[in-house]
Amino acid sequence: MSTHIIHFTGPINSSTCGNLISTCTRALQQGASHLQLNIATMGGDCSYGFTLYNYLLALPVQVDTHNLGTVESMGNILFLAGQVRTACPYSKFLFHPFHWSLHGAVDHARMAEYAMSLDYDLKLYTDIVAERTRGAAQRLDIPSYLMAYPRILGAQEAIACGLVERVDAMPIADSTCQWTVHA
Repeated sequence: MSTHIIHFTGPINSSTCGNLISTCTRALQQGASHLQLNIATMGGDCSYGFTLYNYLLALPVQVDTHNLGTVESMGNILFLAGQVRTACPYSKFLFHPFHWSLHGAVDHARMAEYAMSLDYDLKLYTDIVAERTRGAAQRLDIPSYLMAYPRILGAQEAIACGLVERVDAMPIADSTCQWTVHA
């Protein structure tokens, strides 16, 4: 098996979304039969987070994810795309309310559209977390975390909640092919 490690260390936005897709494509073209996505992100844009989640699930090789230190907000959705999910011993996961930055004047129709979009993103996020953590010893109350009561989980708590299957520093062999995606 030819494992390629991709280090994703930045926000989830248009640029990093395109860069991660491009990097995965190049790794596959160079013979990768397995991808390990090491993640350190404070999150970012919902639309690009959902895009990357769907993209990673569609790849023709196994994709595993690893929390390098912090996976926050939409980073959790990116992380949950992994078939095998691991975390460093001193890592954290943060779930917190969505927020948007509005610039300029907003009419009623646009405000209603924003509210519908936030509600739909909340549903998608909740559904993905429920699906990917099904059967966990402890259930995550995602709607509560995303609307009012943020939650931080350490690596061990993440096991109980089904986010990760094991805590492991995941040492990297000298011969491993590595890629980097950063803002």
